[in-house]
Order: sequence, then C-alpha cells, then structure tokens
Amino acid sequence: MTPDAQLAELRRGAVAVYSDEELLARLRTGRPLRVKLGVDPTAPDIHLGHTVALTKLRQFQDLGHVAVLIIGDFTARVGDPSGRSATRPHLEPEAIEANARTYQDQVFKILDPARTEVRRNGEWFSTMTMDAVLRLTSQMTVARMLEREDFRERYRGGVPISLHEFLYPLMQGWDSVMVRADVELGGTDQTFNLLVGRDLQRHAGQDGQVALVVPLLEGLDGVHKMSKSLGNHIGVSDPAEDMYGKVMSASDPLMLRYYELLSTVPAERRRAVAEGTVHPMEAKKALAAELVARFHGEDAAERAARFFEERFQKRVVRDPEEVRIETDEPELWICQVLKQARLASSTSEAKRLVAQGGVRVDGTRVDVEYRFRGGRDRLLEVGKRRVAAITFVGRAAR
Repeated sequence: MTPDAQLAELRRGAVAVYSDEELLARLRTGRPLRVKLGVDPTAPDIHLGHTVALTKLRQFQDLGHVAVLIIGDFTARVGDPSGRSATRPHLEPEAIEANARTYQDQVFKILDPARTEVRRNGEWFSTMTMDAVLRLTSQMTVARMLEREDFRERYRGGVPISLHEFLYPLMQGWDSVMVRADVELGGTDQTFNLLVGRDLQRHAGQDGQVALVVPLLEGLDGVHKMSKSLGNHIGVSDPAEDMYGKVMSASDPLMLRYYELLSTVPAERRRAVAEGTVHPMEAKKALAAELVARFHGEDAAERAARFFEERFQKRVVRDPEEVRIETDEPELWICQVLKQARLASSTSEAKRLVAQGGVRVDGTRVDVEYRFRGGRDRLLEVGKRRVAAITFVGRAAR
C-alpha cells in the first residue's frame, strides 16, 4: 500500500490519531514503524474488547511494521487507574506471572509472533533507582494529573487517590521511551497516558510517538463496555460453539459495530454489510465464523456453525430433558420457570444466571424481565450443557 492508503486503512475504526499528519509522515519514510501496545496481566483471560487494539496492531504488522508488545509485569503491581472509581486491589507477583503466561498464549492467536517484539517492563523498572524515579516524577505536575477525568472526579468526590496511582501514566510513558515507540495504541480511556508518553519521549530527545486511540467495545448488551464482571463478554478462550452462539445473539446494530472493529474482511465486504446488501443473518454467520476461526481454527468454525444451525435454527437438540410445568397461566416469569425446571435452586440463583447472560430461550439470550410463554417458547438453556424442553400443562390435566 502507498502511505496514504495505509493511513486510510489504519484510520478505520479509530477514534482519534494524534496526529494524522505525523503518522503519514512516518509512513512516508518507508521504514518499519515500531508500534507499541501495553497490556497489564491483571486477569487470566482476555475477551474481544481487548482484541480491538490487538486487531489494529495486527493491521500494522500486515502492512510491514513491527509490533512491540509490553507485558506490564511491573505496572500490574500499580494497577492502571484509567476509568476506575477506586484504587485497584494489589496483585501478588505469582498471580501476575501466571496471568502473563496466559496473555501471551492468547494474544498470539491474533498477532504474528515472527513480527512481534515482546518486552516486560520489569526489565527497566525493577532496577530503577530513587534518583531516576525523582527525575521522572519531576516531569509531571499535580495540576496536569488532575486534568484526567477519573482522577478529577475522584478528587472532587473525596474518593482517595493513592500516590502510586499518579505514577502509572509516567510508567506507561516511560515504556515508550525505553522501546523507542513510533506509535502507541490504546483505548479511549488511555488517551491521557498515550499523550504523556509523547511528552516523555520528547523530553528524552526522541520524536514523540503518534497516539492512535481505538474505541472501547460494547458488550453483548449493546450498552456497557465489554466486561467479564458484567457478563456481557465474549472470551477468546470461550469454546467454539459458545463463541459462535454469542456472536449470533448480538443485535444487528451491534453486529455492524463488531464488523467495523473486529473483522479483517476486505473493505468491499464490510461496506456491503453496512449498506444492507448482505442479509443480516448471513452477515452475522460470516462474522461468527471469522471470529471462531481466528481463535479456534477453520474446522472448529465449521463445527460451530453446524451446531448452531441444528440446535437453534432447526431447533434440533440432542436429548434435551423433557420438563412439564403445571400451570394454568399462559406465561411465567423466566426465573420461575428456571426454578420449577430445576435449572436453578432458588429465585436469587435464577436471577444471577439470567443477569450473567447465561440463559437462552430457543437460542436467544433473555433478560430478567422475560416471560416464558407456553406453546411459543420451547427450549430453555443454561450455559452450554444444561437444556430442557419445556411444556406447560394445565392443572386440570393432572
């Protein structure tokens, strides 16, 4: 690609670039750029929300550039305060190391290992002297730190901010100095940190990195940021059938959003999907197959597609448990059905299962307000292993 064509491809799906002119100038040099992405191993698994930046990083690789993946084994001890309303809990080194190994296994389902430079920031932070720390902190003022929305809101609300949290943007920026990054990727909640890296590099006599900001991916609820704690996520290590089914459960507008941020199909195909010339069901199947193939392989994607078609489109379920619920009502609250079908031991457990997104009726995820209607609804699933075929039976028929 020409530099201008590269810029257009890399700009797709980005929220902001600081700045387009600087990125284009670096692309025009013809040399491979060093493109940095930092990940803190604060949890054992990653989900599709994490892969937005990873997919963008792979785009850079496919254009001939070098991915510099920073495993934040040292910054994970601080915990990124971006977007947080409270201080993160402390992680033990053993947990960080275990998570780091898992992260590396998972990111290489997206990145090309041959064109990825993996660094751990413990290389430089574990030997940093107090004198070096003082010189680093002298490059930031408290006033500027409080320009960050999350810090500002916590300060105004009287929520404690620990001094070590102020160090985090400086540490992330220093990573850029140490690896001489040309570009750094990050979500919208990382914008402040990315720009701090530009300043620190310039102070160190380097050209300030280009900051390419990508959006935060919405979860399956279509509202909140994708998060395991909210139960609206699609994990990259989810079983193939589960991943395929979760993508198929996304709304049509959300499916378009996932195409824009996660798919690597040619631009013509994405345009056809966005313009509606491809049927939404076919577009969704293609996206589900693409994502499953990326993380599990082509064979797994084909099996997942067959599984979905048999179970949810043809409503063929192998050996579902037949459950008869005695009621004269035409419909029942979903939590009541779960309890009577013995798929939940209590109403509170049923509510939790539904809230976590693990309950489907005839293949469609339902919310806690759902009313299960006899004669219309049939298959009730909890997770990927428990399924019941529900029939309402009038009490007079006993």
